[in-house]
Amino acid sequence: MKTTSILTAATAALLIGALASRACMAAATTVVTTPTYKVGVSQRRFVPPGPYNWRQARTHALLTTVWYPAAATAHEESQWLGSSASRFARAGRAAPRAALARMPKRFPLIVISHGTGGSAPAMAWLGTRLAAHGFIAAAVNHPGNNGLEPYTSQGFSLWWLRARDLSEVIDGMLRDPRFGRRIDPHRIGAAGFSLGGYTVIEIAGGRTSPAIFAFCASHPRARRCAAPLEFPTLTSNVARLLRTSPHYRASIRRAGADYRDPRVRAIFAIAPALGAVVSADSLGRIAIPVEIVAGSADAIEPVGRNARYFAAHIPGSRLILLPGVGHYTFFATCTRRGRKAQPELCNDGPGIDRHRIHKRVAALAVAFFSSHLR
Repeated sequence: MKTTSILTAATAALLIGALASRACMAAATTVVTTPTYKVGVSQRRFVPPGPYNWRQARTHALLTTVWYPAAATAHEESQWLGSSASRFARAGRAAPRAALARMPKRFPLIVISHGTGGSAPAMAWLGTRLAAHGFIAAAVNHPGNNGLEPYTSQGFSLWWLRARDLSEVIDGMLRDPRFGRRIDPHRIGAAGFSLGGYTVIEIAGGRTSPAIFAFCASHPRARRCAAPLEFPTLTSNVARLLRTSPHYRASIRRAGADYRDPRVRAIFAIAPALGAVVSADSLGRIAIPVEIVAGSADAIEPVGRNARYFAAHIPGSRLILLPGVGHYTFFATCTRRGRKAQPELCNDGPGIDRHRIHKRVAALAVAFFSSHLR
């Protein structure tokens, strides 16, 4: 594991003492961030064949936002989360349904997983920048766990099924009549934020232990069992499902299944969650490049039991800590209306410029995937 700070040498020196003995410091990467392409955006609706666990979600389809390198004539427009009358956050700039760039013949594909209760468009700060540098980026709305439809307890607690969502999106993108022939199937990566960070580690080979459910049934007040901000009744809902639903209990028993997708060749995890439920043995068997970025001031998914845990057990991984950065800094940049409506989600600590952090992290992702998806 390598650990890097992107701020001053003095800050880096402080971090050295806090890291495990096996960690080492590496110089911060200098990244050229000049965009190469205009950015297009399109929507897809993928329906996997055969039975699928929709986690009680209302929508039985994997709604996917695709950002891609567009023709030079494309006209980019500001995109938003929320309605035109109630814009909550920015979703980058892109040209809806623009023509794909003519060259090269094939582009690498990055599938993107959003955080708990988030949505695909909330990851536009990453997707648009990947597209501007020559990647096709496809972000999925995870069933029952996205902010564009009612939440479900199954969507918020059957976390491991999110990895299958990403694999199905890869299938859908490769079959897609417009994008399929322009994707290089040998250059596929995955990126995710928060629960999405866990999701991409799982698709790399991490395995979930269902023991957390028994623990929380006995210790409902334990910190690790606390319901997320987005779904305050989740803990009690899960306890009820464990008592009353054989189907739910059967789903829990399959938590430790292997969701590794061998087509995915590199992983970029942002403020990953659920370190406590992924076995160290499974992490030790991950054999693809993994880069992890997290904020040292993350109070939602503290780095000690999440980002550092993953990095300490995944061979060859690199951990980059951003001093003073909190968890939701990696959410979309909110408008004034959004900051007023959701201050916990939208406001950062003193001196933290969310837009600047997004640019930096996206540049790291571009450099990482450019290096490992050659």
